[in-house]
This record gives sequence, C-alpha cells and structure tokens, in this order.
Amino acid sequence: MWTSFVVAVADTSVIIDHVHGPRVDAIDLALANDILILPPLVISELVTGAARDEEKRAIAELMSIAKMHETDLRHWVAVGDLRRELARHGVNLTIPDAHVVQCVIDLDATLITRDKVFQLVAKHVPLRFA
Repeated sequence: MWTSFVVAVADTSVIIDHVHGPRVDAIDLALANDILILPPLVISELVTGAARDEEKRAIAELMSIAKMHETDLRHWVAVGDLRRELARHGVNLTIPDAHVVQCVIDLDATLITRDKVFQLVAKHVPLRFA
C-alpha cells in the first residue's frame, strides 16, 4: 500500500476485480479518501463489459463516487507520443493502457493495477504503484 498520495488512478482490470470481489483494498482506500480518478476509457470499458444488472449497479455506484479525469487534445497527443516512445523500446502498449499511463502522468498519481504490462512501462516511465 502506498504511503503518500494526492490522487490515485485505477485501470479497468483492477476495477473489475473490485466489483466482482474480493474487494481491492487500494480501491477502497482511494474511495474512502475521495481521491480515486477514473480515466474516460476505463469508464467506457467498464460500461461495455457490464452485462448483468448487479454489475451495472456496482459500476454506476462506483462512477457516482469516483471522479473522471478530464482530458483535452494535449492529453491525446501525449498518448500517441507515449505509445511511439515505448514502442521504440519494444513495449507495445494498447491505446487504453497508454491512456491510463498518461492520466497517471497528467495527475502525478499513484496507479492502482494488477496488470503486469504497467511494470514494463515503469522501466521507461516513472510510475508509482499502490
């Protein structure tokens, strides 16, 4: 668990884990401290994957509590630059994952994730993990 934070950004897979249980402590802590920020593409992926009514309710509740990172053109240009730079180092990142990383960079946030691809990214981009 992290010890110093201002905001925390979560990726899609860890939110799905949290919704389906068992709960993810770092998500609960970020929610309790009102510092959880969701990237817009994470919200879209969560809504897309919510097939059952209880999933839809859980995601709607989460989105009513968490904040969304507002992105502008500069952010999306930076996502492209990040993907190109990481590809030069042999790390092929999807647009959603690059978007999550760029949100972390934009906000100087702690990343809540269980996805190993972000460990590869952290070899080239300074990331803090929960």
